[in-house]
Amino acid sequence: MKTVLILLLLTLIIASCSQQGDNTKQLQARIDSLQQKLNNTYRPGLGEFMLGIQEHHAKLWFAGINKNWALADFEVHEIGETVDDIKQYCMDRPEVKSIGTIDPGIAAINNAIKQKDVDQFKKGFVELTSNCNTCHKNNQHGFNVIIIPNGLPVENQNFKPGN
Repeated sequence: MKTVLILLLLTLIIASCSQQGDNTKQLQARIDSLQQKLNNTYRPGLGEFMLGIQEHHAKLWFAGINKNWALADFEVHEIGETVDDIKQYCMDRPEVKSIGTIDPGIAAINNAIKQKDVDQFKKGFVELTSNCNTCHKNNQHGFNVIIIPNGLPVENQNFKPGN
């Protein structure tokens, strides 16, 4: 009787281990499948992020010179959010290490917005634009020259406050 109980117990243990092995294989297959899906998920490239910054840069200019401080604040924060996304999704790009070059210009613009000072805003914006171009030059993208906008970035937005 003892032998039968021991054999039955051993059979249950072996069956349990076999089931756990099957579960482990199934879980590993699911992990591998999810990893493959994650590897093939679309991620915007650095160029797409920079294009977004460029548009926010232009909209920031028109908001600031029109004293639309709420919109200027929104646009400068959109630039900051995009920079954060670049740091998260494009760390494999060596030029991302230089992205902090724009921080002093962003700080100057934030200060001008708080002060609601157009002249300070313009100086901060020139600094930001210059910092963008310095970063481009330092990363062999000097051919990409950013300027102070001279035309509306979008024609379907009113940049004056209170409308």
